Amino acid sequence: MMNLQDFLSAIESRNQDTAEQTKLHIDQLTKPLGSLGRLESLAVELAAMTGESFPVITPPGVIVFAADHGVAVEGVSAYPQEVTVQMVANMANGGAGINVFARQIGALQRIVDVGVATEANVPGVIQRRIKAGTGNILREPAMSREEAERTIQAGIESAHDIIEEGAKVLIIGEVGIANTTASSAILSALTGADPDEIVGRGTGLDDAGWARKKQVVREVIALHRPASSQPLDVLTKVGGLEIGAMAGAILGAASKRVPVLLDGFIATVAALLAVRLCPNVADYLIAGHRSQEPGHAYVLNVLGKEPLLDLHLRLGEGTGAALAYPVLEAASRMVNEMATFASAGVSEK
Repeated sequence: MMNLQDFLSAIESRNQDTAEQTKLHIDQLTKPLGSLGRLESLAVELAAMTGESFPVITPPGVIVFAADHGVAVEGVSAYPQEVTVQMVANMANGGAGINVFARQIGALQRIVDVGVATEANVPGVIQRRIKAGTGNILREPAMSREEAERTIQAGIESAHDIIEEGAKVLIIGEVGIANTTASSAILSALTGADPDEIVGRGTGLDDAGWARKKQVVREVIALHRPASSQPLDVLTKVGGLEIGAMAGAILGAASKRVPVLLDGFIATVAALLAVRLCPNVADYLIAGHRSQEPGHAYVLNVLGKEPLLDLHLRLGEGTGAALAYPVLEAASRMVNEMATFASAGVSEK
């Protein structure tokens, strides 16, 4: 295994010199200063992330990580655990929401099994299994420390693989029944957030199920007392195999100066884990959208990220980020394709 600390310490911050060059260029484009609003600041961010004055972000890469959660037996989800492996098969066959939207944007697509309870023997699923689902975090830790580190490594390797195949932006998605419960526990552990404030209905819980889920998260934190200053301790005690892999993939992208377009609640909690492991990672994050999960707005605020879209989504899988990608592509195309006043022979103000 790689030395994680050495890997984290090698992740660089944004390139501000490149950002300045891109801003100067944008100010020469055939439009009033600042008239393309957020697209202009996005283009500058992309330049700073990539270190390229004229950033190109096609094609995007989508990785969906799949795993199960032992806490599913506690009635915290509207769906049974066997849905995870069924959805993995559906994704491998191209029938899920993320497949549709990834095809729409011309993305490279990968699905990685890091811990589905029943192994998905489906062509097209990459096997990086750590174990068959986490422990029931209401009774025992989610995983061992060594397993937690292996989830991070699986994510880093998955990101590096798709980047080597040409991905210029990374979108991370997930599938795993009860993963909003684990995400809520991680967020509460890292920030001290009250479960009443951040726990949502997930896949569509009724009022009784929602109340039960909040109580489970509260009991999980009281049982394990994860150390808020130690992200690997939090992941080990109350996390998810796919959430660790998502955090690893975000770290892997940042290490290659590849922007990460964040999806919903679970992906953004994974991003917070990554940022707590390496603060420079925050420089590579763009929030794709704001979901209906109450914890998502909370964690976006903690990260200081303003989402591009708000479409009342709550699917996960990477769908919201895939839908936001064309906005990011527009920012890149603006820099690369718009004429300047000089090149177009247009008089300036």
